[in-house]
Amino acid sequence: MLFETERIVLRKMTAQDTEIYHKWRNDIEVMQTTAPILDVYRIEDTDEFVNQKILRSSTSKCYIIIEKQSKKPIGITSLINIDLKNRNAECIIDIGEKEAWGKGYGSEAMKLLLDYGFLEMNLHRISLRVFSFNSRAIKLYEKLGFQQEGRSREAIFRDGAWHDIIHMGVLQSNYIEQMREKQNDSIEEQIS
Repeated sequence: MLFETERIVLRKMTAQDTEIYHKWRNDIEVMQTTAPILDVYRIEDTDEFVNQKILRSSTSKCYIIIEKQSKKPIGITSLINIDLKNRNAECIIDIGEKEAWGKGYGSEAMKLLLDYGFLEMNLHRISLRVFSFNSRAIKLYEKLGFQQEGRSREAIFRDGAWHDIIHMGVLQSNYIEQMREKQNDSIEEQIS
């Protein structure tokens, strides 16, 4: 399986990515919509987090999103809390470079990650958590087949107000069916 589209490639995260990840992790604007706790981290803290929680984890797969034309890292996407017995995982994504926001890179990266999770790892279910004020992300996840499964009411405090955390999930069978429908629609458009 190739981890690429025409515009991006996903590559395994390495220790050499610590510096760029540190930059994104300390950018409050980047983390505002994804990190439950906003803080400023020392490079040593990020180095320890990358080495202990990401690179040495047996229950996660983390990928740096590279924009092909510039060969520049623009974000990170991961499957975490991988449970092979029950064939479940949780996914996360952060587009760390703000000039890459709103250009569809997140959608492409998530599609590659879901393809890998469902078609290669044979996962049954992939879930995620999203803050209720992040309507752009919710719209993207729904487009990819995620359904709202529940919410943790007023679980996150941002900008002086309480917000819900929405729990979403997609099943392998639903994802594959949605892929087939899109392929059929594409074929019908080409014939017309």
